[in-house]
Amino acid sequence: MHQYWFYIGSFPIRAYGTILALAFIVGVGITLYFAKVEGRPEYMEPFLDLAPILLIAGLLGARFWQVFFFDWAFYSKHPGEIIAIWHGGLSIQGGVIGALLVGGIYLFIKKLPFWELADLAAPGLILAQAIGRDANLLNGDAFGGPTGGDYGILYPVGTIARGTYGNQPLWPAEVWEGQVDVLIFALLMILKLRKWPSGVIFLLYMVLYNLSRFFIESLRGDSLRFLFNWTAAQWSSVVAVGIALLLLVWRMRRDRQHEAV
Repeated sequence: MHQYWFYIGSFPIRAYGTILALAFIVGVGITLYFAKVEGRPEYMEPFLDLAPILLIAGLLGARFWQVFFFDWAFYSKHPGEIIAIWHGGLSIQGGVIGALLVGGIYLFIKKLPFWELADLAAPGLILAQAIGRDANLLNGDAFGGPTGGDYGILYPVGTIARGTYGNQPLWPAEVWEGQVDVLIFALLMILKLRKWPSGVIFLLYMVLYNLSRFFIESLRGDSLRFLFNWTAAQWSSVVAVGIALLLLVWRMRRDRQHEAV
């Protein structure tokens, strides 16, 4: 578990940032791969143009969500930490929302099919999320709560987790979430073996990820609790699953209506 790979002079090369960059590259590469093998190479160039925009929108959305929805009690007292993303604190849920909003506007302006491109991006997105949890592990953030026993992860001195809980072993919440993300990626690969109405693959990703996030979040030890003792991420997950299920029903019914005409 290393927060820093090495130093260039006094400048640290952080594991958190480099792994997030790797996750983004892998996600984009997988999306381009599917665009090619599924016979839609015309989407490759637009997606490459869109990728940097999605990266910026995703980072801004992820930080906004973390600061204002997940931990405003902390950041309101430490405003200097708001821009310190190298300390951790990027909400993937906010990142997805930010990327969806900006990406949707971009595709509308360019008159490109939103749902088809969303389906292409879904597998790469969930695999990138899995890799991103490795960044959390190395950085010592997004950690679980105390296990109450002599089992669990004991984070090194200097991490937020160690500063929060000291010598107590913690649940490997970020590790388990990364593993579940890999399983979701595999399931999406299986689902892609047959043809579905556009939007279904992406919406299933939204349902599966947010359902798993809801349950794994109960193990987290770095989040404030609200109504029903749920975290902000759990509330976000419930809303996301509800919206995704409604859109899923709409896309399936719309496809059946088109087939009946």
